[in-house]
Amino acid sequence: MKNTALWLTEAEVAGHVPMVDAIDALERNLTEIADGAAFNVPKALGSLGDGGAMHALASASPRLGVCGFKTWVHTPNGAKAVFALFDSNNGSLLAMMEANTLGQIRTAAMTALGTRWIAPPEADDLAIVGTGRQAIAQVYAINAVRPLRRVRVWSRDGARRQAFADKVRVDLPQADVTVAGTLEAATDGASLVTVVTRATEPFFRAGLLAPHAHLNAVGAILPANAEFFPDVFERAWAVVVDDLDNARRGSREMRERYGVDAPQWPEVQTLPDVIKRGGLATGNSGDVTVFKAMGMGLSDLAVAALAYERALVAPGSALTLPLTAAAPIRWTQD
Repeated sequence: MKNTALWLTEAEVAGHVPMVDAIDALERNLTEIADGAAFNVPKALGSLGDGGAMHALASASPRLGVCGFKTWVHTPNGAKAVFALFDSNNGSLLAMMEANTLGQIRTAAMTALGTRWIAPPEADDLAIVGTGRQAIAQVYAINAVRPLRRVRVWSRDGARRQAFADKVRVDLPQADVTVAGTLEAATDGASLVTVVTRATEPFFRAGLLAPHAHLNAVGAILPANAEFFPDVFERAWAVVVDDLDNARRGSREMRERYGVDAPQWPEVQTLPDVIKRGGLATGNSGDVTVFKAMGMGLSDLAVAALAYERALVAPGSALTLPLTAAAPIRWTQD
């Protein structure tokens, strides 16, 4: 049994795993799901009230020889996540790592894969709806798979959307980056739309989508939350989720559309199956595509495993934690 493990900080995770590498690592792991060679443990979710929640995700990849758990608590006053990485062959703890940045990386990488496999190849005009913590990574990840000609930014806070646009303009000099005064102006003619908000009630209607547009719906991952209205489904040629079990448990939009107790959601495809097939299955009569990303353990594992592998060959870059064997139990207070 190992007698040490690594401790990786937020900065170390970010430094070891550039977004483009995370996208490719995640695609490999999703292929494993489709082949039945890797698995997710469905999300555990507990409400703390007043907008707070406890979360846990787990997964295993025999190809990589690792398994792991991400746990986190989100409250209106802040949030923190940690990831525990184990050797799946002998049960050794390999690493513990701060996982807020890991979560941003894997969430954006999943959106990038949804865009890569579902959106029109020529799509290069992005409307980003929301300017919170997850949003900036979403833009960069999409740009990695669909180099962006134009980015339009909208959120409810004018100052935040201006600052957001200013940053994107510096980081993506090839793109025409503008602040939209309204949601309608942001989405007018956009071939790509990513909605990443903390909305508790739907606000995004199907009429905002241009013909043949692709929608990434990323923000509403709790059963009480929703970002888009049911009419979006009416226009959808294809509806794809990252993980069906988590969508059944946590997506209000999907549950209200397809039923909480329905034995199957036959209209809904999964991204691992899309990748395995090499494209979408025959769709419906609509003209837009929808990707609903809920999060899954294997996406966290892909980033965590890559961060650990690279930390091992970067001497002195991570703190080493001592591990000890089980200790005798004290039976009394003496």
